[in-house]
Amino acid sequence: MNQLLITAGRILLGPSSTHIDDGAVLVSGDTIVAAGARNDVLAHTQPGCQEMEFPDATVLPGLIDCHVHLAFDAGPDPVTTLTDSDDATLLLGMAGRAQQLLDAGITTARDLGDRGGLTVKLRDAIREGTVAGPRILAATAPLTTPKGHCWFLGGEVEGEQEIRHKVRRNAEEGADVIKVMATGGGLTRGGPSIWQPQFTTEELTVVVEEAHRLGLPVAAHAHGVQGIAAAITAGVDTIEHCSWMTEDGTSDLREDLLAQIIAKQMHVCLANHPNWRSFADRVGPEKAAELFAPTRRMAESGVQLVAGTDAGIPRAFFGGLISSLEFFEHLGLPRHRIIDMATTNAATALRLSDQTGRLAEGCRADILVVDGDPLAGLDALRAVRLVLAGGRLHVPDSAALSWARRRPGAAEPAER
Repeated sequence: MNQLLITAGRILLGPSSTHIDDGAVLVSGDTIVAAGARNDVLAHTQPGCQEMEFPDATVLPGLIDCHVHLAFDAGPDPVTTLTDSDDATLLLGMAGRAQQLLDAGITTARDLGDRGGLTVKLRDAIREGTVAGPRILAATAPLTTPKGHCWFLGGEVEGEQEIRHKVRRNAEEGADVIKVMATGGGLTRGGPSIWQPQFTTEELTVVVEEAHRLGLPVAAHAHGVQGIAAAITAGVDTIEHCSWMTEDGTSDLREDLLAQIIAKQMHVCLANHPNWRSFADRVGPEKAAELFAPTRRMAESGVQLVAGTDAGIPRAFFGGLISSLEFFEHLGLPRHRIIDMATTNAATALRLSDQTGRLAEGCRADILVVDGDPLAGLDALRAVRLVLAGGRLHVPDSAALSWARRRPGAAEPAER
């Protein structure tokens, strides 16, 4: 099998605090053969190895967006667009949005709610190589209460028997993760308020029991404090949003619950909107600081935060992960920790730490090449030169791919 050697001025192996100047990654098929200092990696090359050099660039693990909705189009009314679309139209749009994720250097995305199992179909098409895109983890239809948050996706359940049946049905349809709407949300007209719990602690425990029996993790959408508390007690694997909302619209971060999240080693995906700056401008600096305070407290306390965008909801565009990451820089987190939230930590949260999130021998060849140094400025992550997702080479239209040199007899690799 042909090898591909990528060399660069610097390489972030993962965690990103571990970086090497004049580094290289060697790939064979869909697997990383070696990664590290250039001279060390060169020892593993074989005759005919293709080589690509990026002397002023950085190589790092492909990015992971832990919270997207490919069935939504990020327009002003994604719910109406979805309900007005037949499956064929919807799937075509989802494929285009998957391409946008790949263009932005995202090589793994967790889709947390679609209709009719369409994300499973898209996932499988990408896996087979008939469609370009990142590896997708699909939740299929999220569990919700009758007319609850996102009921129109087909996941309405009531009572223990229906909950268990729906978890099993999602698993049979190919779900990689079970999503449950522990609280209401802002996207559903006429549904429960965003702070309002939708399931009891006992019901959420049934979701977790059934999912774990089938070997599937559980992601709980939880804005309100009561829903967060129930999700923690039930033992979900990740908490989505975790905004600590109360009935009066304020945030009430409870230190006792925070301690439980840390003790249980739960991951929290805030799924913060890429357009957070406009929100901050609209509410003013004082109110923004108040609303952002719980996130800063979670970060300072050691909660395992991972990156996500909620891409697909209004104006949450696909490929906006870097904007979402810059929110954490605004809060004062160091860049290396922020990059880890979208690579090593995210891989751990998604149970993929043995496969991706790092540049290491035996890992899946999920690789990103960007101009500049993201440790000096996260904006460098927008300057995507090259992406490998599972070893498949992808060059975004906006990237100007340059060849410094190739090994004798090696052909220029085409997108594959």
